[in-house]
Amino acid sequence: MRRERDQNDDFPPAMQQRQSLNDRAFTGSDIRADILGKYGFEGDLLDIYVTGSDQLVHKWHHYLPLYDRYFAAWRNRPLRFLEIGVFKGGSLSMWRKYFGPDAVLFGIDIDPACAAYDGIAGQVRIGSQDDPDFLRAVVGEMGGVDVVLDDGSHVMEHIRKSFEVLFPLVTSGGTYMVEDLHSAYWRRYGGGYRRAENFFNFVREMTDDLHEWYHDHGLRHEALSKHCTGIHVHDSICVFDRGERIAPTHSRVGG
Repeated sequence: MRRERDQNDDFPPAMQQRQSLNDRAFTGSDIRADILGKYGFEGDLLDIYVTGSDQLVHKWHHYLPLYDRYFAAWRNRPLRFLEIGVFKGGSLSMWRKYFGPDAVLFGIDIDPACAAYDGIAGQVRIGSQDDPDFLRAVVGEMGGVDVVLDDGSHVMEHIRKSFEVLFPLVTSGGTYMVEDLHSAYWRRYGGGYRRAENFFNFVREMTDDLHEWYHDHGLRHEALSKHCTGIHVHDSICVFDRGERIAPTHSRVGG
């Protein structure tokens, strides 16, 4: 069966990632100046990131202002924050400094080596992000969850499974962020340009559900969309607002 050819089909899977990432690595000497100059961002999170910690953290520069935009309201509050993907532990250390001592921070990872970071800046639990029972158990141990950041496997099937389990568990007014969604365009992660499995196709369906009042095609993902009040798409990041949707009403005031 003939299919549309992907731009990266000439490259083997490993090369697809290198072609997209290596050329974009920062090679300068001043990370702070790069972020400030490009994005006009100079908040506390920038100071925390560039100062670093004993644990390695690796972030795209444009993520920092987006984190601050969506997470700043939770600072110095008894937040319950779950990060999917622990890597070298540096991200949890960054979030501890950013959110403060009252935050309940949990990270999950499938790599048993990540257990070494348990108790340093937050709690670490070992398990798969596509295991519903594991995810529910972690949220239960946390006492609920207000914010989820998916920085895990970046595999389309895993991202979708985690979202289906966790998004309904996020408290009303909470936030669910998925990052590194450039993987949605790579075959090695189950994605591909215009392929059905690309996570942004699911985002489109959720967007259609968000606008159910204006079309006659019903809800594609009712169990999820009834909790979604907003969707924000940025370069490689998608953010979902958790709340209870209310049918829109309009009025006219004045003459």
